[in-house]
Parts: sequence; C-alpha cells; structure tokens
Amino acid sequence: MSITYDSQQSIFHLQTAGTSYIMQLVKGKYLAHAHWGRKVRGTHLGGHLSLRRRCSFSPSTDPDDLSLSLDTLPQELPAYGGSDFRVPAYQIQLPNGSTVSELVYESHRIYPGKPGLAGLPSTYVESEEEAQSLEIVLTDDVAGLKAVLTYSIFPELDVITRSVRFENVGSMPIRLLRALSMGVDLPHADFDVIFLSGTWARERHVQRRPLAPGAAVIESRRGASSHSLNPFIALLGKGTDEQHGEVFGFSLVYSGSFLAQAEVDPYSTTRVVMGINPFDFSWLLGPGEAFQSPEAVLVYSGEGLGRMSRTYHKLYRTRLCRGPHRDRTRPVLVNNWEATYFNFTADKIEAIASVGKELGIELLVLDDGWFGKRDNDRSSLGDWFVDRKKLPHGLEELVSRVNRLGLQFGLWFEPEMVSPDSELYRTHPDWCLHVPERRRTTARHQLVLDYSRADVRDYIVDVLTGILSSCPISYVKWDMNRNMTEIGSAQLPPERQRETAHRYILGLYEVLERITTAFPNILFESCSGGGGRYDPGMLYYMPQTWTSDNTDAMERLKIQYGTSIVYPISSMGAHVSAIPNHQVHRVTSLETRGHAAMSGNFGYELDLTAFSEQEKEIVKQQVALYKELRPLIQFGEFYRLLSPFEGNHTAWMFVSEDQSEALVAYFQVLGEPNPPSRKLRLSGLKEDADYLLTETGEADVPAIRCGGDELMSIGLHLPRWKGDFRSRLYRLRHIR
Repeated sequence: MSITYDSQQSIFHLQTAGTSYIMQLVKGKYLAHAHWGRKVRGTHLGGHLSLRRRCSFSPSTDPDDLSLSLDTLPQELPAYGGSDFRVPAYQIQLPNGSTVSELVYESHRIYPGKPGLAGLPSTYVESEEEAQSLEIVLTDDVAGLKAVLTYSIFPELDVITRSVRFENVGSMPIRLLRALSMGVDLPHADFDVIFLSGTWARERHVQRRPLAPGAAVIESRRGASSHSLNPFIALLGKGTDEQHGEVFGFSLVYSGSFLAQAEVDPYSTTRVVMGINPFDFSWLLGPGEAFQSPEAVLVYSGEGLGRMSRTYHKLYRTRLCRGPHRDRTRPVLVNNWEATYFNFTADKIEAIASVGKELGIELLVLDDGWFGKRDNDRSSLGDWFVDRKKLPHGLEELVSRVNRLGLQFGLWFEPEMVSPDSELYRTHPDWCLHVPERRRTTARHQLVLDYSRADVRDYIVDVLTGILSSCPISYVKWDMNRNMTEIGSAQLPPERQRETAHRYILGLYEVLERITTAFPNILFESCSGGGGRYDPGMLYYMPQTWTSDNTDAMERLKIQYGTSIVYPISSMGAHVSAIPNHQVHRVTSLETRGHAAMSGNFGYELDLTAFSEQEKEIVKQQVALYKELRPLIQFGEFYRLLSPFEGNHTAWMFVSEDQSEALVAYFQVLGEPNPPSRKLRLSGLKEDADYLLTETGEADVPAIRCGGDELMSIGLHLPRWKGDFRSRLYRLRHIR
C-alpha cells in the first residue's frame, strides 16, 4: 500500500488496501490514465494503456505516430484547444486573447503525509504514516503556466484525494477561465450515474439513470453548494446495488458553485471532471501568483454503494471534521423555532427549558428573533445586539436561567446576511454583494454580505466574538437563508469581478476558521434553510448540519437516506416536531417521529410545555433510549437495507465497529390491505456470532436468540400493521 514510480516504464502506481490507481507518461510528457479500480499487484502495468489511430477528426499531436491523439488519450488534466475536443479540466486566456494551452510533464515527488490547502478545507492526517502523497508538475512554457497535481492516498480507507495548484511562472498575466480539481477518463461507458437532487424542504433525493452519449451535468450556479444538487456523483456498474458491484465516487470539498460532469465520447469512454463551476468564473493570475483548486475525494468500491458510503462516512467523520466535538457524542437538544417562531419571552424560553430538564434534554437552542428589532424576517439581520424588549435583562441573564436548570445554552446566528431594514445596512450600504445601477434583489427580505471584503469579515468576527464571549454558549447554529444574485463587489476592480463568488467562499472559510479556532469548545452546526449547504467544505469547520427544514418523519426518510449516500450520521441534525407537521401538515405518531429523528443527532423542535403527561412519559423514554444508543448511532457503521425511493418501506441499521451491537430501524409509510409476509435481511453482523434480538417499546415480546448468518441470509420477520406511518426499532446484542 504505497505510491511507486517505475522509471523504466514511466508508470505511477497508487495502491490502497483495495484500490489501484495507475498513470503513465506517454512520450515522456503526456500524463495518461491507465487504471482505477480493484487493486492489482503490478506485474505487467505497461501493457494496459492502448493507443490506436482513429480518424482525421481525432488529430494526432505527433505526425510520426498517428495513434497519439489527445482526443482519445485518457488524461488526468485535459486541456482544450490542442486536439482534445472533450470537456477540459482547465482553460486559460493569455494577453493575446488565445485560449490554447498544453501542459506536459516536468517532474514529480513522492513523500509521506498529506499537505493542507492554502485557504481551503481539506481532509487531513494526524501523523505522516496515515497517508502518502504524490505531486506531479506539468508546465506550459509558452503560457508560463505551471500546474501542480497533488494525489494523496489513505491506504486503509481506499481513498484518493486530488487537487491542482495553478502557478503563473511567466512574465505576463494569465486569466484562468476554468480551474477544476480533477479529470479522469474511464475506459467504458457502461455505467449508471447517481446524484443527489432536490429543493428547499426536499433535499438530497437519490437519482439514478444510465449514462448515454453526451454529458450528465450536475452543478450549482447559486453561489452555494445548494439544495438543488449536491457536489457529489458516483458511477455504478450495471446491476450494482448496496452490497455488490463497482462504484466510483466523486465528492468535492467546497461550499460554492460547483460542476461535476460525466461525458461519454463517441468511442464510449467516460470522462469525469469536477471542481469550481466555470460558469461566470475567472481568476486573474499575475506573475508569481498561484490559484489553489478545492479538493476532490475519490472513493472506489468493489462491494457496492454501501461500501462506498461507509468509506466516505469514516473519512469525513474522522479526517475532515475537526475539533473536540469530532469524537464526542452530541447532546439531545430542544430548539424553540417551531414552538414560538419570533414570538417569545425570556419566561417562555425558561419554561421550555424547565420541561426539557424534566425529560432529560441536555441543551436548549434559542433560534431566530433574539436580536435587533427582529419580530419577523423583514429586519435586523446584521444588528447583532440583544432585543431588550424580548430579553429585558439581556442574553447573559437568560443563559444563566437556563444553565441553572442544568441545560447548556445554544444560539442561532445568520452572520452572512444583512437586512435592508437594519442599522448595519443604513451605515454600510456598500457592504452587500451588488452591481452598480442594478436592482438589489432580496430573498427572505435580505441581502448577502460581501465576504470578499476584509472589513466585512473583521466586523463579523468582532461582533460574534463579543457575543460568544459574553456568556457560556455551548452551541451555535450558523444559518444562511438565500443564494447569491447581482454578484459583484465594490472593492474589486472590473477585471476581477468574476472572482467575487469564489472570493466570498474563501472569505467565509477565513471567518469560520477564526471563529471556530477562538471558540473550540462550542459545538457549531451549519444550516442553510436546512440542507442548502450540506457539503464537505462546511463539515471541516462544523461537524454537523441541520439536514432539512422539513421535520416530517416520512419526508425525512428520503432526505436522511439520500444524505447518507455521502455524509456520516454524526453530521445529521434530526428533530421531533409538532403535529400537524408545519411543512406538510401530516399527523404522525410521537413514536414514529422519534424513531426517524433518532437516526441522526437527536432533538426536539416544538413546545415542550404543551405535552400531556402521557406524551412526556414517551419522550422521557425516547431520550433515555437515545442516550444509551447514541455512540452506536453517531459513530457506528451504517447500512441501508430498504430504500424509500423504491417502495412503501424503509429500513437501515447501525453496527458497532466490533460488530457486538446493532440497531435496526424499520418504517412503513402507508397501511396495506391483506399484505404479504415480509422478512428483512440484515447486514454487517458476524456470521458465526449469536445475537439477542429485542424489539424496543414492545415489552410483551420476548427476546430471541438469532445467528448472525440467519439474520443476514434469512432475515427477521417484519410486523403486519394496520394504519399509516408505523415504525419499529430492533436491538441486537452479541451473546458471548
């Protein structure tokens, strides 16, 4: 498991526990892709790259070797303009107006460990032994352009990360028109593509469709990773399912507009590129300047989609998320938003906290409405001072009241926004993203602060530091409730205006780094109208995300199932809310709402003071059970068993790392007349171990001794229910 270079054959071989990634230098200068997939020993690596003359419409770069055409050569960082007609990974414009470039090999180095990326989030190592890296330098002497391609392997995780640093080593400016993080050419097109789509309150639904000639384009042009499409795609071999078949996964560690594209060419090869969306993007590189692309994380699985997901889960949970909360179980919380919205007093918040204490809840979160004159969503964003009408004795006094009850205190912010009706906007109208003489389009009655500006960033850091230092705040919910329009900055010159959106993201990352470093013991949760910025870039700074503003248990089955394709369970916020549900007006039992929310970082978002005594008793049991199970749920291995996108039933399970304990969650959406008998096959257990199976909440059902092999090969009997929206939890404990 290492990175090697065969100088005789000019071959790079990257090996992890189960993966090989092979590249070869063609003619000593073109970096070609030879293989990515199941691990091979490397007996005859030089014979796997096949060059073949096609026709005059795929022109050769070498008149003496007509088999060498960049239009058919599988490449690692393809360009446009020099005979490759497929989608490029980068494109430049020179002062003479030309956009032709050709990068060729100059040098490489292999070293232990993994470098960070300047100004950008990325996966990391805690010791050099955990990873190995390869840097390949490509140059275009005519343009004065150098590209440093960085490959890092996590040998035990079947993970390869990629990024590119573009450097201007010439004497003239270079304009980057496209600066993607990676490209790879796969030898066939017999794939399905999976991606995650949606909108507000309906995020990350799983989509699967076959590749066909042309391009499958997954992108955001919103200035954020977005509710609409997530910065992830996977290519699946035909017939691949959760447990079987080949999967090639691509995930981008970035929070802004992105592009992921799989293009099938006329010869049925597939090119995948991923990175910052080149739409409305350019970056001016002066002599001596560099541009760093975000990191792309590539995962290969020869054991189905489930194996790919668990690889991403472990990597992102342990080597992307940071800080003391990375490895800590997360508290059970209550958020006041759907209980009170903007209409609350200190007494009401204390009353909710008091009932929360009785029920075993550990953290109270005060959501929107505590600052400025914020009685609705039409004003006060940017005015981060306490509303003395609602909290006459200040924030400190309320926090003290909640703490005296034994609960931690959390607070909501939306620091990237400004209301036109605010003191901040009246003082600094140029501090928002805007274009001169154009309308300033509002969404949710707010504008976007210009985080490309250092003065704006410094103001936000100073104000938040003051609040977070004023009293013992244990948790912050960081919200962002709109996407970018009129993307321009009053501080950037005309030739750099198309840099604004990416400079905003870099500015956001700087602010997050400063705040989270200054307050390492605060648990930060990101939010963007729910899951509108649920991406690896944000997880680097905040180890969990509010999965969706939709808290309906049945809707959450699809949202949480889709989210789990890439993101670990420990990153998903999930709450029990009131009925009828505020988003879809569905009425679902407290038991089923609890089971859906327990499949993430558990909490409540309703008025606890409105509970009946019977409901309080149910919630006490839910909270106590979750506290017992949360190490397993938040940090166990996750297996998807039944998909909500394929039928009326959903099931998933959590298995401890040593396979001694498991939890199965099963849901039925609608009741069925005279239903068939069903069994559910489990996964991830020890075949030769026996387990004690119990049904939670079913005191009259005796525990059963079952073999792991039986549970995985035959399955467990599922209940036949009358009525809609039913659920059950099953616990398994290894009998030693």
